[in-house]
Amino acid sequence: MRPHVAINVKNVEKSVEFYEKVFNVKPQKQTSDYAKFDLQNPALNFSMQSHSGSPISHVNHFGIEMDTPEDLLKWQLRLVANGIKVDEEKQTDCCYARQDKAWFKDPDGNSWEIFHVYEQLPVHPSATKTGQCCS
Repeated sequence: MRPHVAINVKNVEKSVEFYEKVFNVKPQKQTSDYAKFDLQNPALNFSMQSHSGSPISHVNHFGIEMDTPEDLLKWQLRLVANGIKVDEEKQTDCCYARQDKAWFKDPDGNSWEIFHVYEQLPVHPSATKTGQCCS
């Protein structure tokens, strides 16, 4: 079992070029208006299709949780080496957990978060009212 995510993109070719750098694999299938990445690590069926109108897929963000800080660093270094701008957060208290994170955006502006959680933090009723969760 693994999740499937399908997004709409403005330009499949440009998005494929970007995601090949992110996931370090080529798509399993690709046409002029469709591409599918059959990913093993992370286990994900990730596809895209061209969509010239509005809206392009819009989510808060996508994320991949890493098992270790070293795994996070490997991903971050590979993204940077492939010319992807990465914003780094270290030891941040966010979404009720202490984490390290690396953020980047795809060609259509979708945000991705690669992260490692060190510990879960308590949820206080007042925190949910003040929006103390990141995005």
